[in-house]
Amino acid sequence: EEIESLAKHIPGVQKIRFWMTFSKQYLTHLEVLQNVGMTRIEPIQYKGIDIVPLQFLKEVLPDPGSLAENYTGKTSIGCVISGTKEGKPLTKIIYNICEHQHAYADCQAQSVGYTTGVPASVAAELLCNGTWLKPGVINIEQCDPIPFLEKLPKAGLNWNVADYEHSID
Repeated sequence: EEIESLAKHIPGVQKIRFWMTFSKQYLTHLEVLQNVGMTRIEPIQYKGIDIVPLQFLKEVLPDPGSLAENYTGKTSIGCVISGTKEGKPLTKIIYNICEHQHAYADCQAQSVGYTTGVPASVAAELLCNGTWLKPGVINIEQCDPIPFLEKLPKAGLNWNVADYEHSID
């Protein structure tokens, strides 16, 4: 949904792609769970009772929040943006690196949840204080990004912009 909305509301955009990376270990675990049917969302019969395997799996796995205290490492989220400036090709990356320990110290969350929740709370503040208040239904990318980028570090997520020298094709 985000890719479609971004393409619609950002003038001149020709291509938008989204990707995530996961460790080999994570992907192997997920593949095993899929292979044995534990990620299915269709109910199955177990001893005369309908159960949804994915819901059952959620119940037997640890609560993700209970794991956050012992997490180490970092997450990185970024956007690589290519275009032209003054007739010359230019590629930049805007990115955030969040340490799990920082996220936990701030609100007892892991950094994946933190990097989801903090931007949403900043956006909610901008909507509530009228900065992003517009008539009708809008998507966030239709709003001025500067107030959001100014508030994000104050809320705990620093960001950086750098030249991006790698191929993105």
